[in-house]
Amino acid sequence: MRFKLLLSLVLSLFLLSGCGYNQIQVSDEQVNASWAEVLNQYKRRADLIPNLVQVVQGYAAHEKEVLTRVTEARAGVAGMQVTPELVNDPQAMARFQQAQGELSGALSRLLVVAENYPNLKADASFRDLQAQLEGTENRISVARNRYIQAVQEYNVSVRTFPNNLTAMVIGAQPKASFTVDNEKAISEPPKLEFSPTPAR
Repeated sequence: MRFKLLLSLVLSLFLLSGCGYNQIQVSDEQVNASWAEVLNQYKRRADLIPNLVQVVQGYAAHEKEVLTRVTEARAGVAGMQVTPELVNDPQAMARFQQAQGELSGALSRLLVVAENYPNLKADASFRDLQAQLEGTENRISVARNRYIQAVQEYNVSVRTFPNNLTAMVIGAQPKASFTVDNEKAISEPPKLEFSPTPAR
């Protein structure tokens, strides 16, 4: 009798340790922490934009359409309801990505326009903001990569046996990750065009 009780106790402990509950919780926390860092870096970028627009406006006020697009794209990002639950909703994640992509595109157009204004490019404030923006874009890339890895670990955890049984019991679902906006476009090699160097 004691042997059966001891055996059932050892078996219960083995099953509980192997059910994956703790692993799912740890992975979930890692996803949440990684997501918070992604949002932190996107917010940093959004906070730089008003100053950048103001500096560009001082030199290129007639580039109203480009400046308006940047401002509208930033407003679109700022107006989104971003909650921790967003990572559990693929449609909401897609809308978030689209808004951030529109802001990235508008910023790229703004920086291209700035190339046409030598005085703007020489402005110390513009150069400082541009460097901060480039650094922030790099941080966004790193934060997104860490988030993608954390989501991958979590999703593998809730989809594989025996953790998937625990995931079903506690209602843990796979989380949404970042996707590539246009896979076909990025699979094509970029076209390089060199302008002739002016003779000196």
